[in-house]
Amino acid sequence: MKTHFAAALGSVVLTAGTLLGAPAAGAQTAAVTAYPTSDFNINFGATWTRGTVTWYNRSVRIVGQHRSAVADSPLTCRTTWAYTLQADRAVIDQGGGYPIACGNIRSYDFVVPADQPGGAAYVRVCLDDENLKDLACKLIARPLQSAS
Repeated sequence: MKTHFAAALGSVVLTAGTLLGAPAAGAQTAAVTAYPTSDFNINFGATWTRGTVTWYNRSVRIVGQHRSAVADSPLTCRTTWAYTLQADRAVIDQGGGYPIACGNIRSYDFVVPADQPGGAAYVRVCLDDENLKDLACKLIARPLQSAS
C-alpha cells in the first residue's frame, strides 16, 4: 500500500513541477500570432489613403481607408493599390483596387501574395485614381524582427 501511495504522490509532484515550469498557454499563442506591422499615410491634394500593412511569411495584408474629395470622374475617384517587392525591389505580386471612393471615404482590406521564401522585403502602397494610375506612393520596408 505504501508503494502505491508513494508512486501516486511522486506522479502528482512530477506533474505539478512540469506544469509550473511551462509557459502559459496564452503567452505561447501571443508569440506565434504577433506579426509585424507598418502604418502608412499617403496624401495627394485633398485625397489620401491611410492604413496598416501586416507582414506575413508569404503575403501582406493591407487594411485602411481612402478618401476621394469629388465624384466627378474616374480621374477624381480614389482607390489603394499595393505591390509586394523582393529585396532588389523587383515586383513579386500586386493587388487591391476595391472598393473605389468617389466623393466619400471607403474602407478596404485585401491581401497581396508574396509567395517566396521570406515573403516580401518591401511593400509599395499607392493612392490611385479609378483607372489604377498611381498618383502617390510610399515604399515601406519590412520591419526587422527583434531578437528574443
